[in-house]
Amino acid sequence: MNWDQVEGKWKQLRGSVKQKWGKLTDSDLDYIAGKRDQLAGKLQERYGLAKDEAHKKVDEWLKTQHEAETHKTGRP
Repeated sequence: MNWDQVEGKWKQLRGSVKQKWGKLTDSDLDYIAGKRDQLAGKLQERYGLAKDEAHKKVDEWLKTQHEAETHKTGRP
């Protein structure tokens, strides 16, 4: 899964993001709208993360989403 896919599936993925980062509000999720930089920025703001650390966390989350999708569909 790449970020274009995340943007397209944002409504389905919001729950996963909310579960992973409970400090994000519904307004935050509306603002993020599947955009990587906005998600990282909100993680910095809500969790006090450095920019690099926030991007690392976002990339790790995306990897788990990709793995879950691969497992579900049986395709890479």
